Amino acid sequence: MKTLFKFFGTLLKWCWKILGFARQLVLNLFFIAAIVLVYYVVTDDHVTSQQPKEQPVQALLLDISGPIVEKQRRIDPYDFATRNLFGQQVEFENVLFDIVEQIRDAAKDDNINGMVLSLSDMSETSLTKLRYIAKAINEFKATGKPVVAIGGHYNQSQYYLASYADKIYMAPDGAVLLRGYGSFNLYFKDLLDKLDITTHVFRVGTYKSFVEPYTRTEMSEEAREASSVWLNQLWGAYVEDVASNRELSVEKLSPDTQTLLDELKAVNGDFAQLSQRLGLVDELLTRQQIRTKLAEAFGSDGEDSFNYVSVYDYSPLKFTLPKADQIAVVVASGAIVDGFESEGTVGGDTTASLLRDARLNAAVKAVVLRVDSPGGSAFASEVIRNEVEALKEAGKPVVVSMSSVAASGGYWISTSANRILAQPTTITGSIGIFGILTTFEDALAKYGVYNDGIGTTPFAGVGVTRALPEGVANIMQLGIENGYQRFIGLVASQRNLSIEDVDQIAQGRVWTGYDAMKRGLVDQLGDFDDAIAVAAELAQIDDYSLNWLEEPLTPAQQFIYDMISQTMVKLDIGANIRLPSAVQHFANTAATEINNLNNFNDPNGQYALCPNCSYYEN
Repeated sequence: MKTLFKFFGTLLKWCWKILGFARQLVLNLFFIAAIVLVYYVVTDDHVTSQQPKEQPVQALLLDISGPIVEKQRRIDPYDFATRNLFGQQVEFENVLFDIVEQIRDAAKDDNINGMVLSLSDMSETSLTKLRYIAKAINEFKATGKPVVAIGGHYNQSQYYLASYADKIYMAPDGAVLLRGYGSFNLYFKDLLDKLDITTHVFRVGTYKSFVEPYTRTEMSEEAREASSVWLNQLWGAYVEDVASNRELSVEKLSPDTQTLLDELKAVNGDFAQLSQRLGLVDELLTRQQIRTKLAEAFGSDGEDSFNYVSVYDYSPLKFTLPKADQIAVVVASGAIVDGFESEGTVGGDTTASLLRDARLNAAVKAVVLRVDSPGGSAFASEVIRNEVEALKEAGKPVVVSMSSVAASGGYWISTSANRILAQPTTITGSIGIFGILTTFEDALAKYGVYNDGIGTTPFAGVGVTRALPEGVANIMQLGIENGYQRFIGLVASQRNLSIEDVDQIAQGRVWTGYDAMKRGLVDQLGDFDDAIAVAAELAQIDDYSLNWLEEPLTPAQQFIYDMISQTMVKLDIGANIRLPSAVQHFANTAATEINNLNNFNDPNGQYALCPNCSYYEN
């Protein structure tokens, strides 16, 4: 037996050495590739010989590719390299504020003579973010410069922005796909029953429907009622905006099935012809015809295209020094987790640290907390809220700017702000608490595995392999109820409402920003620009600059990240090493579910979360 253990020990030792060697080899290869890339950039004739020249007159090409986010995810450089190496492509993210800033700069640039919206690679995006970009497009149009939209097909988000263009061109075999908004879930109760898996749910709130997939086979009537209200409001806002832009009736944009079928029959099933007939697009043109049109409008480049600069390459010459007075901007985007920020999350400790930095910075006179979060850990939410309170006590006003969603824990961290601004299409509220524990005692018993023993307290031995004692379950439910009372008490005290009134509008129910303002949960309707103006007013400052606070990568991490990114692009590694699409989709879905599970790390097992607040599909 000793010999056998020694053999396995030696085997594991060699496996570990091989893994270490492989990791070191991969990193060394990337390092060598980075050196080669730097050499190429420095010595390349076309770079060194290039002389500064006058900026030509050209159109701004808004060719957004990928999702639009409040801030880019923090990804470890080593994870970034590994993902690309094994075909898990890291999607490029577009920061909302960068896009808007580029459009606004182009509007004031005499060398930009128009804008072309080419959005075929843009992911589905929340209406709230789309409206902020649309605001910038309208500002651009107000200068008298034309805006043209081009595309083979238009999904819902792409068409929303396209509707703000003066002209919309589409391919003769294209289509405009307006699917509407929805909230759908998979329900696992029967599956869990068949697998003899027991789900223990602790919650407060009639509308706290997150746990329903584990306890039901279909959506409850309460959840259906609440969801239909805000979904219809958002879809109504989408349709009204587009109808106004295109001077169409609302009915044409949201027909019933029979009307759509009759319209389609009239054009022999041709979706492109139907889109033009309904007034959704202006002309059906081939790519060659579109290029000719654009060359006529914005000038020819002499090579069968038009003069343009991509939004990713556009860099107007501007330099501004920080002002003596600053408004700090802290972005809380993603699920709220306990501890430090990881990819796509709001770390309670990380965000609290940024708010503390703003409090200790003498130049910062006010703070705008930009919230785009469905919530998460109740404990981490309170850690963040405490720093908001500390800022107020230090005499620095805090203004919350709600983005697409600021619900549950996202609302928790907002409650103590001096002023809360939401957009009409913001999803907020969802004031409620839940806890969930899954145990496998019955499933294990089927295979002859049992858990037994003795402990000094009722909580000893509580875990996934043992039935949950009824007394412990009752204690956990009382803890959840206490958390709910604390939540609504907090809202009542900060919003000057009675606990009874808050309880009526809480219960886990989701509200739009428009409805939330009517119920006293937010102070006014407005976007990020309005929030900055309010912060300046509360701080009594006129001349200021924005200080975007974020947790930076270390210099070493940033160097590795930049070098790997450039090497990937230069060697086209991401495109050449890619898993089959079906496998890639499964891998991405699995990774998403694992990340969601990792986000459940509240030390008390209490969550203020609204994962069902998403209403658009990517």
